[in-house]
Amino acid sequence: MMQMFSCKSQSVRVGDLVKLLIPAVQEICISDQNPIFHEFYDTLIRGAELIKKCESISTINLPLNYRYASQIVKLEKEIDGFMKVIPACTLLEARGMLADLKKNYTSEASDISKELENSIFKQASMLTTDPCENAKMLQQPVLDDLMDCTESIEDTTSSYHSTGSGISQIFVGLEKPVAAMKELLFNTEVSVVALQCMGGGGKTTLALALCDDPKIKGHFGNNVFFFTVSQSPNLKGILENMWEKIVGKKKPDFQNVEDAHRHLEQQLLKVPKPTLVILDDVWSRANLEKLLFEGPGYKTLITTRDSSTIPRNLSTQSYQLPLLGHEDALALFCFWAFGQTSIPCTFDANLVEEVQAECKGLPLALKVIGSSLHGEPRVVWESAKNKLSKGEFISDYHKEALYKCLETSVYLLDDVVRECFIDLGAFPEDRKICADALLDVWVYFRNLEWQDALAILLELASRNLLNLLTSSNPGSGAAISHGSVSELYFTQHDVMRDLALNLGSQGDIGHRKRLLMPRKEYNLPEKWALHRDRQFDAQIVSIHTGPMEENQWYEMNFPEAEALILLFTASEYYLPPFLKSMKKLKFLMVFNYGTKRATVKGLETLSSLTQLKSVRLERVIAPAVLNQSKALQNLEKLSLSLCEGFKNPSTFNNTKLQGFNMDHCSDLEELPQNICYMPYAQMWSITNCHQVQKLPYDLGNLSSLKVLRLSSLPGLKELPSSIGNLGGLEYLDISVCVGLKELPEQIGHLKKLTELDMRECSRLKRLPRSVCGLTSLKHVTCDEKIGKQWLLAKTIALPELKVEIVEVQFGLDWLDD
Repeated sequence: MMQMFSCKSQSVRVGDLVKLLIPAVQEICISDQNPIFHEFYDTLIRGAELIKKCESISTINLPLNYRYASQIVKLEKEIDGFMKVIPACTLLEARGMLADLKKNYTSEASDISKELENSIFKQASMLTTDPCENAKMLQQPVLDDLMDCTESIEDTTSSYHSTGSGISQIFVGLEKPVAAMKELLFNTEVSVVALQCMGGGGKTTLALALCDDPKIKGHFGNNVFFFTVSQSPNLKGILENMWEKIVGKKKPDFQNVEDAHRHLEQQLLKVPKPTLVILDDVWSRANLEKLLFEGPGYKTLITTRDSSTIPRNLSTQSYQLPLLGHEDALALFCFWAFGQTSIPCTFDANLVEEVQAECKGLPLALKVIGSSLHGEPRVVWESAKNKLSKGEFISDYHKEALYKCLETSVYLLDDVVRECFIDLGAFPEDRKICADALLDVWVYFRNLEWQDALAILLELASRNLLNLLTSSNPGSGAAISHGSVSELYFTQHDVMRDLALNLGSQGDIGHRKRLLMPRKEYNLPEKWALHRDRQFDAQIVSIHTGPMEENQWYEMNFPEAEALILLFTASEYYLPPFLKSMKKLKFLMVFNYGTKRATVKGLETLSSLTQLKSVRLERVIAPAVLNQSKALQNLEKLSLSLCEGFKNPSTFNNTKLQGFNMDHCSDLEELPQNICYMPYAQMWSITNCHQVQKLPYDLGNLSSLKVLRLSSLPGLKELPSSIGNLGGLEYLDISVCVGLKELPEQIGHLKKLTELDMRECSRLKRLPRSVCGLTSLKHVTCDEKIGKQWLLAKTIALPELKVEIVEVQFGLDWLDD
């Protein structure tokens, strides 16, 4: 089925129906003022726009395919819903067409959606602790069956240009990248090399450095050609220029792009010779395909900021260009600021270092900011340092040259993804943030399906707009593949975060969708105080301070706020009194990154937050917050990390919770029985809580549970026998539970369990006989000793079981935050 599926094939079928319905419904709207027809017409127009977007995406772009496929299915359901209430006599013929359409593909929709969802999870589960490796991985789509995409291409008339390598450049910090690129280009099995990084990362400079490299010249001679493709290329013009430069003969009169490509391909095959063609600034895989050729000795190097443009085949290799290290970044910055690669002895070295550090190794930022300060006095440098620390522009040149370049990447996103990118400005720089927090904002505030939100996260990472990485826990990939992303993190380059802040801070402060503090300040920004008598329309509010007392907060009104992110460093923290005005609040994050757990005061303000759906607490004394039962009565998700104050809690339950996570809660000794009264919980996680010695017997009451993580509980002696009542459980993680001596016989009742992670359970000597009844089990991860018993069970009763034997590993990366 998957071989026949693509977002486009679905959109074609639905598009035919939409095209037929629009004129019919439009005619009805003219003569009938019933609002239902006008509402239906608006839906069809939005549907037509969706169909148009689907036609422009690459089929191998997994996140976009999943998201658009989901939207197409939703569109079909909306059309069906309108059909049910519109008089049958009005659109009888159209309804017949709808029935035919549903017969063709609606029965397949749920299966397709499930396949794509699984692939999304598979892609996310392959992420590692190395963001550079993750960027490379995200360039390789998971769905091999989506390779036969044929995309329509318009032959635009936008201008183009090509150039040689004679441009004056300073090549700093490129020794290792140049060596890596040459190794790929000289590989006889590689015909296309893709150079990728975020906008302004130095792709073009590296490509030009390769043009001037002696070994490149020695291998390809004078047959090194550089062409700029750009965002809206004139493909026919570029092909004509390629003919003139590469072939060197009079250009034929090409009829169109296809004709030009065919002639050039034939010519290259006639006269084979070592040739390197550099296609700089490629934005579309569809455009790229018209500029690629095969021939003996013919190589193509492409530079791009978007991994979805890169062909996926064995003859294509990718290289992720890293940002500059400190020494190289300082040398490049000084070149643009002072005309030399070191700090002049007459200048304040500390000030230069501080300004340069704000560029975070991004070559474009180093060039633009360095050039902006060339020849300026110290007072201007001081001003620049202060502005950069707040995410502000230091000059018009800075705004135009840096942000306009980077904005292009964002404006190419569709509306929903663009808004999601701008939301990133609500989270702090230089911090690993749990991706689950960001996904919760998108789910509860933007009303996205959870899988759609994850697809968008992967899409932003594939476009180098954020970095993804996991914890060092070897089992984190398996957890992610089952929908638990508590060990998946994201980080942002400061320049990209500043871009998000800038895009989210347009317009009047009282009417912005987001009210965000760019950097940590001791108090609220003074400009907020100027507007405190007004009503703010902000839907997302992010506040980043030190310790706050009650009298330090302004009296502000946020009736539309749905997400609040409180970031601080303190041992005591007073919640903002204006919380009581946030009647619509759905997501609350209280994130203390100080060295001590914070005591939270002002909890009475929580009593009015009856719409809260997700609460995330980090490094706080948690029980006092959790006692606000009225505020938490509708809570669907609760996450506690590095919290204290539990010891032996007497109350700890919420009947509506669907997701529950406790991580590194160091003084938690025993879980109360009523914590298991969560009939809707699908994911339940207690990890790295070293004092926990036993679990409630009523664990089996978690009847809806699909994912259960009990990792790194070294004090845990046994699992309750009631675990066998978890009939829907699909994933169980008991890794690093070194105190476990045996598994209960009832574990064999878990008939839907597909994956079990039990690595580093060193005291576990034997398996119960009942494990042979785990008929759905497909994958077990364990140590060598217990692995022999699983292999025996595989031989006896579980032929499809994969037993993965792993070595003991330890990790303390959670201390590095």
